[in-house]
Amino acid sequence: MKMSLQEIAKAVNAEILNKNDQDITVEEVSFDSRKIGVNSLFIPLKGEQDGHKFIESAINNGAVATFFENKSEFEIPKNIPILKVENALESLQKLSRYYLKKINPEVIAITGSNGKTTTKDMVASVLSTKFNVTKTNGNFNNEIGVPITILSMKPSTETLVVEFGMDRPGQLNFLSKLVQPDVAIITMIGEAHIEFFKTRDKIADAKMEITNALKTQSFFIYNGDEHLLNDRAKNLNDILIRTFGKNTDNNLYSTSIHKEKFNTLFTTNKYADFEFEIPMIGEYNVNNALAAIMVGDLYEIKKEDIKSALKSFDLTENRTEWIIGAKDEKILSDVYNSNPTAVKNVLNAFVAEPTNGHKIIVLGDMLELGDASAELHKGLANDINPAEIKSVYLIGNEILPLYNQLKNKYAISDIHYYKKDDMDSLYHDLNDEIEPKDYVLLKGSHGIHLEKLLDMLKK
Repeated sequence: MKMSLQEIAKAVNAEILNKNDQDITVEEVSFDSRKIGVNSLFIPLKGEQDGHKFIESAINNGAVATFFENKSEFEIPKNIPILKVENALESLQKLSRYYLKKINPEVIAITGSNGKTTTKDMVASVLSTKFNVTKTNGNFNNEIGVPITILSMKPSTETLVVEFGMDRPGQLNFLSKLVQPDVAIITMIGEAHIEFFKTRDKIADAKMEITNALKTQSFFIYNGDEHLLNDRAKNLNDILIRTFGKNTDNNLYSTSIHKEKFNTLFTTNKYADFEFEIPMIGEYNVNNALAAIMVGDLYEIKKEDIKSALKSFDLTENRTEWIIGAKDEKILSDVYNSNPTAVKNVLNAFVAEPTNGHKIIVLGDMLELGDASAELHKGLANDINPAEIKSVYLIGNEILPLYNQLKNKYAISDIHYYKKDDMDSLYHDLNDEIEPKDYVLLKGSHGIHLEKLLDMLKK
């Protein structure tokens, strides 16, 4: 972005203090004073700490202006231009709305209980063969992250691919109205956040909020194998519906799937004699690719370009990523988030991979499952077979019921349990077992921080 301080002030209806004769150009916005860049606007948000406390740090690291709330108890700095606002977060969101209308890109919004980040990466790669694309960076997918994503757009951006996260009702309604998508995508409905929603029906209701601000004659793309979405899509008026999935009653479905060592090849009903490839394992990732293909079709991208984009797309870190460990073992890292559906999908894909060594799995807590946590963790035992997986390592406070269930299937020497704060012990025991030809799966919710174990295994 590039906006003058005066333009920003007008956009958010702010008073400028400490202004000088020189017009200041802002090139970036940030709420993290440690990572702020030169010529940035600092956004002092209130979280565990009040962001106003870090304004001086932001100045030292390159901020040229800052929001400052009218009712803040902190002293107003004298050494930087100030934009006085009622609420810093609301002003950030207001500024992002203004900038989005100014740049006016096509907007593709994506959500889902699983696969939304991978789908976002695939869609962005496909669209970038024809357009200048900006996409959500990392997990910037909430009321703070989406505005930051919008404001990260270069003026040349033609298409914005934005990911929506969700942990409560009404959240996607707000985000949908913020970006007003031209295309909305739901990858699937799972058990993620069932602690807050209690049932999959209520999760589906909340996910459908992504369609609340779809423009007339815009597109809703979703997994047509999910009856909860089919039932709700019938109630949409003046919206064009497209479905993908495994079932042949979808608009787009896979007709063959061929699994190779670290990638997957597949054909579809629309391009029967044309094979696509993704650099990932797992049939569930084929569904994500189908959504990306549908977007490519909507924007009239050649099938050859779609194929090329899917074959080499940049995958966000820690999503079904193969990594070579220090002992030359193969590690499948999928440690950003976890829920029962996601664990079962990646387990099935992992088990299907051929190896001359042993297969070992490390599972961490699946968080935000509420009262159903014990039963859902225990239920994973049905998908873990000693004939396929030699050893199981479990870590966390919620996953103990799975350990107790697996003791009925595994020798005590092959099933291991560690409390959340005992990652070092897990590493030492696991590292002692690993041999060069082994395959190791790491899967858990981000709050367990299995990426730390991954770093240790890579040394």
